Amino acid sequence: MAEGPVARLQQLENIEKDIATAIQSAGQALQELSKDKPVLKQVETHTTSFMKILMEVEKKLTQQINYLTQVSTGQPHEGSSYAAQKDLTLAYHRMDHIRSRLMDLGKLHIEHQQAQRQLAMTKGPNVPGQMGDGS
Repeated sequence: MAEGPVARLQQLENIEKDIATAIQSAGQALQELSKDKPVLKQVETHTTSFMKILMEVEKKLTQQINYLTQVSTGQPHEGSSYAAQKDLTLAYHRMDHIRSRLMDLGKLHIEHQQAQRQLAMTKGPNVPGQMGDGS
């Protein structure tokens, strides 16, 4: 059940609306109780509605908290791209390191070739073991 951040925010907004509805039900129950002759059926209806909504809000908030607990502990889950972003960042760092090492090796190779040319020039054209000297 992959849910993105927009869906999570929508769920939280729905929870907020449920809380407002629960408060409204509690207010209506209290308002009915404050009357000189309260209708107990109305009080019971509003109280039942309040309790039902409150239990649903608790359930939904528990789901949100469980999701946040998963995210914060780094466990794999479907709603986060943090692990993939972290892997990508590490891959970029490894790539930069490899590129740097390859450039260092390339410089060493060029220096080695230059040193061989200078050595060959100082020993002259007839160095034993080279091509063209009959060996």
